Amino acid sequence: MSECIVDLADVAYAWPGHQPLLKISRMQITAGERVFIFGPSGSGKSTLLGLIAGIHLPTQGCVTLFGKDTRTLSASARDRLRGAEMGFVFQQFNLISYLSVMDNVLLPVSFSAARRQRLGSIAEREQQADALLAHLGLGGHINQQPAAELSVGQQQRVAVARALLGKPKLIICDEPTSALDAQSRDSFLEVIANECQRNNAALIFVSHDQSLAAHFDRHLDMHELNPLISAEA
Repeated sequence: MSECIVDLADVAYAWPGHQPLLKISRMQITAGERVFIFGPSGSGKSTLLGLIAGIHLPTQGCVTLFGKDTRTLSASARDRLRGAEMGFVFQQFNLISYLSVMDNVLLPVSFSAARRQRLGSIAEREQQADALLAHLGLGGHINQQPAAELSVGQQQRVAVARALLGKPKLIICDEPTSALDAQSRDSFLEVIANECQRNNAALIFVSHDQSLAAHFDRHLDMHELNPLISAEA
């Protein structure tokens, strides 16, 4: 039986002084699973990701990440857990334009002792980053180029490498294809799915575009997941 790495039970979330905006009775994600979460703007997708990432704490119920109840962890402990076990790919990729490809990929490792330990020495980290980039179709002199000089397709592969280096157990993609054309979008989906499968990492992919659902093992509709969504959302 696959390990459960994300478990939300009777969870509600509200900003201080406001009514709850998210309520989820149960949601579980297992190791290696590819989950697509879709819903329009205002449906609670970003809040849900904040709970899964341990950025927000539930105002009711329990969020368990990698076997740990986030309510029992300090803010710094949640930061360490996020850095060690989660990789993120954002809508605009969020690469640092003046840093090289290699420096962008290695950047999250500098914030996580657990990832550094898994990767080994500085030379071993760079070697594994090189191998991952090569597997993603990048390599050689391009790895020393500033991120600003890359095409969109190259940037998306760097973002995937950055998220995967150090083999985190969970990859979270927040609307990463919304600015891509159809060909780039399909290429991105293939790359991220294959790499997660290769590393047995769970994948949570959030989008408002329901047509992407066919690429995933399981689909979660925010209208069904969160009964607090207004009918207009």
